[in-house]
Amino acid sequence: MHRYTLNLMKPLLLVVALFSLFSCSNDDEIDNLSETFFVRHENADMPAYVHGNATEKIFLIVLNGGPGGFGLTYRTKTFIETIEEKYAVVYFDQRGSGVSQGKYLEKEVTVDLMAEDVLALAKVIKEKYGDDSKLVLMGHSWGGTLGTATLLKDQDEFMGWIDVDGAHDPKGMYLEYITNHAKIANEQIALGNSLDYWETVLQLTDSVSPSYDQDNFFDLNREAFTAEEQLVEDDFINEENWEDEIGVNYNVFMALWNSGQILKILTNNGLWEDISYTDRLSEITIPSLIITGKHDLIVPSKFAEEALANIGSEDKELLVFERSGHSPMASEKELFAEKILEFIDRIK
Repeated sequence: MHRYTLNLMKPLLLVVALFSLFSCSNDDEIDNLSETFFVRHENADMPAYVHGNATEKIFLIVLNGGPGGFGLTYRTKTFIETIEEKYAVVYFDQRGSGVSQGKYLEKEVTVDLMAEDVLALAKVIKEKYGDDSKLVLMGHSWGGTLGTATLLKDQDEFMGWIDVDGAHDPKGMYLEYITNHAKIANEQIALGNSLDYWETVLQLTDSVSPSYDQDNFFDLNREAFTAEEQLVEDDFINEENWEDEIGVNYNVFMALWNSGQILKILTNNGLWEDISYTDRLSEITIPSLIITGKHDLIVPSKFAEEALANIGSEDKELLVFERSGHSPMASEKELFAEKILEFIDRIK
């Protein structure tokens, strides 16, 4: 559920045994880590890119959107110059993302298995940097689905949860797309903005099936991205800027193949039709920061409000970014980084 800029690199070839790792930097550089290791779990080898200051042994694990996005998309100049200056950040290529490698049989790959991958990553981090390492989990978009599933399996590994425009209820997104697309279209028409375009959005919402239809779902998802671009053009929200990305580049062919495979597998396994964690959010009791763009059409802000209402933690907060759509880390960068640091500073 996110668009990514792809760059080119030679494929990474390191392979590491389960919960073991190989580091390409030494512990003398703990205040300025820059290393990569692979996690092997259930027939997959998944790279984790660790950057930043680990003197306090605090690690922010970033779960990308998608399914099938790329971990290092999030390593922008703003992350490097703010968050990494104070804490270490772990950019993780999930199973079926970036340059992760493995055997992906449709009957075997589930959200539950991918949550176990994240817990394997947590164990590797603690094995490498010490059992006293403190982990904060952050998931964006689809990463919010995966992060929620991970916490519901074992939240004891983490001291905090950051849910950024996260989709804890993929099953509920179809009907919310229809409702929210129509709502935004009518609001923009009332303001006199891009009338012809928003009329086509209303035509789409009138034409789709009222019950889940896979083709209609992806039509609505694609229109959500287009609609946010229209809001940018009309200066209603800020443009997303990923252009200052500095992270390791990707093998474009491997990354695109991975992305297509994992999205197809999870879709065929009922991700958008069957999976919802709303009724279990009360089980999450660790400190939680929920962030949403006020004008997010890809994962509408209703889901952030729902997360705030249902998460079981006594320490929870919702931040609404007024000039953002789906990716506040790319549209209100400095404010986003500031709020992430404030949260980690407070709970550590």
